[in-house]
Amino acid sequence: MTETTQTHTPPPGDPDDSFEAYRPRSPEFRAAMDALRGLRRDLFHDAFAYRPLHRKEKAGRLARNWKGRKHEYAAWSRHTVVAAGGALSALIAFTDGGGGLLGFLTGLVVLAPVLMTLVRPVGAFWLSLASTSAVALLGTTYGNWPWLPGSYVSHLLVLTVVAIRTRPRTAAWMWLLTAVYGFVAETLFGWGHYVTNTASMLVFSAILLLAVTVWHIRRQAEQEVTAQQTVTAHERSRRTLLEERTTIARELHDVVAHHMSVVAIQAEAAPYRVENPPPELEKAFVTIRENAVAALTELRRVLGVVRAEDYDVPDAPQPTLAELDALLANVREAGLEVEKAVTGAVRELPQGVELSAYRIVQEALSNTLRHAPGARARVEVGYVLGGLGLRIVNGAPPNPTLIKPSPGAGHGITGMRERVTMLNGEMTAEATPEGGYEVTVFLPVPASTESAAPSSGEDGA
Repeated sequence: MTETTQTHTPPPGDPDDSFEAYRPRSPEFRAAMDALRGLRRDLFHDAFAYRPLHRKEKAGRLARNWKGRKHEYAAWSRHTVVAAGGALSALIAFTDGGGGLLGFLTGLVVLAPVLMTLVRPVGAFWLSLASTSAVALLGTTYGNWPWLPGSYVSHLLVLTVVAIRTRPRTAAWMWLLTAVYGFVAETLFGWGHYVTNTASMLVFSAILLLAVTVWHIRRQAEQEVTAQQTVTAHERSRRTLLEERTTIARELHDVVAHHMSVVAIQAEAAPYRVENPPPELEKAFVTIRENAVAALTELRRVLGVVRAEDYDVPDAPQPTLAELDALLANVREAGLEVEKAVTGAVRELPQGVELSAYRIVQEALSNTLRHAPGARARVEVGYVLGGLGLRIVNGAPPNPTLIKPSPGAGHGITGMRERVTMLNGEMTAEATPEGGYEVTVFLPVPASTESAAPSSGEDGA
C-alpha cells in the first residue's frame, strides 16, 4: 500500500502565505493606514497625558506697561480667559436646566472639560463628548439635540483651546469625530427631538478651527522668518567683524611693519657708516637686526590669524622651555643681567604649557627691561609633581631717573593672566619689599599627559 503526501497550498490572503507580507499595497491603502496611524498618535496615544498650560513669559501689548501685581496677573491671562469661557457655559447649562440641583450638576459637567484643556488637552476633547451625552440624558429640553445650549458652548470652547494647544492635524481629526458623533446621535437617538444642531455645530466649529489653523501657519511662518533673520544678523555680524579685523591688520602692517623694517635696515647699515666700529657695537647692531627680523616674522604670522577667519597657522615650531637659554642670552645682550635656576626632574610637558611658560618668562623679562633698566633678574623653573612652577623676580632699578614712561597699553600682565587662566593655573604679580617686581606662576599638568625625561638636577647660569 502506497502512501501519498499532499501539499497544502494556502489560499491568497491567508496569513500562512509567506509571500503575503511582500505583496505591494495600493496607494489608497497606504494613505488610509497612514491616516489611521496619525489618528492614533494625535487622539489616542497618551490622550490623558499631563501637559499643563504654562504662564506667559512675556506680557502682551496691553499689559506691557503694567507694574506690580497687575503685571503678575497678566501672565495668567490665558488661564483666566479659558476659565471665564467655562463659567459662561456652566451658567448657560444651569439656566437651561431650570436651576436647582439638576442645573448645578449639568453646569459642573459642562465646566469640567473646559477646565481640563488647561492640563490634559486631548483628554478634554474625549471628556467633552462624554459630557455632551451626559447632559443630553440629564437635560429636560427636547430641542437642540444632541448638543444642549451649555454643551454647545462648552464643546466649541474645547475644540478651540485644544486646537490652539496642539496642531492643525489634531483639529481636523476632532472636527471629523464631532461630525461622526453628531450623525450617530441624530440617526440613532434623535427621535422625539424636533431640532437638531449638528449642522450648525460643524459650521461654527469649522470656522473656529480654520481661524486657529491660519493662526498656527502664520505663527510658524513668523518663527521661521525670525530664525532666518537671526542667522542673517549673525552672518552680518561675522562679516563686519572680519572686515574690522582686516582693517586693523592692514593698519598694524602699515605702521608697525614699516618701522620694524626701517629698524632692521638701519641696524644692518649702521656699522658701515662708522669707520672701524668696535666689536661690541657691531654685535649690538646684529642683535638689533635679528630681533627686528624675528619681530617681523611673528607680526606676519599674527596678522595672518587676524585677517582671515579660516587662516591656516604655519607649521613652524613654537618656542618651548628648551629654548629658554637662547631667550636669556638675547636679553643679556640687551643689557639685562639675568640668571636661571631649574629644580626638579626636567621632563617634556604638553605643548600648550611649554609655549605659555616661555611667553610668560619672555613678557616678564621684557617688562624688566622697560620698567627696571639696569636691575638684575632671576628666572626660576620648578618641575614639581602635578605641574610647573615659574618665578621671575627682578631687583630695584639702580637709577630710577632713567625710567621712561612706557607708551604701551600695559597689557603684559593681562596677557600673562589670560594664558594662566586658560590652563587653569594660578598667578601672582606684585612688587617686592626691596622695590623690585615678582611674578609667580603655577601651571597644572595632569599626570596622564606628562612624559618623563632622562635629565634632572639643578642648573645655574
